[in-house]
Amino acid sequence: MPLDIIGAGFGRTGTDALRQALTELGFGPCHHMHELRDNPEKIGPWHDHFCGGAPLDLETLFDGYRSQVDWPGAHLWRESAEAYPDAKVILSVRDPEAWWASYSKTIKVFRETEMPPEAAPMRKIQEFVDVFLGDRLDTKERAIADFEAHIAKVKETIPADRLLVYELGSGWEPLCAFLDVPVPDRDYPHTNATAAFQKRNINLET
Repeated sequence: MPLDIIGAGFGRTGTDALRQALTELGFGPCHHMHELRDNPEKIGPWHDHFCGGAPLDLETLFDGYRSQVDWPGAHLWRESAEAYPDAKVILSVRDPEAWWASYSKTIKVFRETEMPPEAAPMRKIQEFVDVFLGDRLDTKERAIADFEAHIAKVKETIPADRLLVYELGSGWEPLCAFLDVPVPDRDYPHTNATAAFQKRNINLET
């Protein structure tokens, strides 16, 4: 199935809560890095593309998914937007300083953690994340500059009527208005706090 929703926001911009929200609104299954962590058999095509030079095959990478948020899919936002011209694009954002504080305690630590032999799938995720992020986010100054440049590039590239710039903490209303669906009678999801990320992805506990 083609993607209906393309998430262009960096990790640590509320993407896990957004994944859950899109699923509750009927736009699931939603691809997220958690899908690779929880389903190691799905890692291979991503690793083959980023680390092995395999041609980009979006149909394989997003097979079975109706929407996508978070890395690694967000790194392919431009290619996905071109391949699925009817899909809407959601750019999740947050205050740059708050984003760096969250990224530096979670994804950055994950990238720098030596995985034990029994965590081979997570090591493969590390490998391809290192390929597409490179050294762009190694320091606070460079990371925030890259974060802000990315937001500007997405806004410049995607037509305004196809794009929702979704600020962390905005709740259901702007998302539902953009997707033209009713606002649910329940709280917007709140997930993936820093401590939970560290426990599941760095300490490798379930």
